Amino acid sequence: MSITRFIGLMLRGIAIGAANVIPGVSGGTVALISGIYPELINTIKSFGWKPLKLIFKGQLRKCFSETNGPFICAIGIGVLISVFTLAKALEQLLLNHLTLTMAFFFGLILASIFLVATRIPKWNIISIVAVIAGIFIAASILLIKPISENPHPAYIFLCGVVAICSMILPGISGSFILILMGNYALILSATSNVRDLSTSLPILLPFVGGCAVGILGFSRVLSIVLDKFKSITMAVLTGFIIGSLAVIWPWKEEIISMFGGKEKVTGYQWHLPVPDNMLLLALILMLAGAGLVLILEKIAGNPAKESNAE
Repeated sequence: MSITRFIGLMLRGIAIGAANVIPGVSGGTVALISGIYPELINTIKSFGWKPLKLIFKGQLRKCFSETNGPFICAIGIGVLISVFTLAKALEQLLLNHLTLTMAFFFGLILASIFLVATRIPKWNIISIVAVIAGIFIAASILLIKPISENPHPAYIFLCGVVAICSMILPGISGSFILILMGNYALILSATSNVRDLSTSLPILLPFVGGCAVGILGFSRVLSIVLDKFKSITMAVLTGFIIGSLAVIWPWKEEIISMFGGKEKVTGYQWHLPVPDNMLLLALILMLAGAGLVLILEKIAGNPAKESNAE
């Protein structure tokens, strides 16, 4: 792997790490926008029994190669840099300047949609329907009312499967899915009291098991559909991002509920902006966010092309 490609992937890792702080923007969103989504899915898919066997045999170098180690290292370093630096700054901006910060990211994601749309190999009526379906699914999730908590191990396992699958998809929050499924407080309580094994293990074991099965299984499904039906799949994923714009819309009120002693957003009430100086600044930041997408695309380049060139 060239130094240029490594740095480009690391920059994307930084963006992925920061994305988890922004409501409506997931790591999957950034991966799709930056052009590394198919490679990320295929890399996750590569983890399984074969790499474990190589580790047990002491063939670490081969395992590193089989699991696209350089790619994982570049992304991982970027994520770690972001977690310890940029993510904290974004949290403060969201706390003190929520509307302006969301305006910047609204412009960034809005411009990115057109960038992602250009990566759809074939546009036709089916692709357009797929985009509309993606928008409908992502927007509908925001309108679903949370159900009651269910501590049954089989249901907790299902929560793990669904939550981890949603984290891979762009524009969908895993924690928000857990809220809708009614078990966010249950999982949060178990992770907060992990030292109390008698109460945490019966919850965390099926949940972690569900996450493992979900990410390994779903990554394989996504890899197949991206390979066999790339245009339709990319169109649906683009629709997910468009649908998530409702969460990133700067002018809204959050509906807050308490879960395990912590506040969590369970819905939104949207409204139009009031014409004032704040609106002008927000529009300027939207344009800045859109411009940043074009700049980063020029700096980081197209990883897919770079990968094929190697």
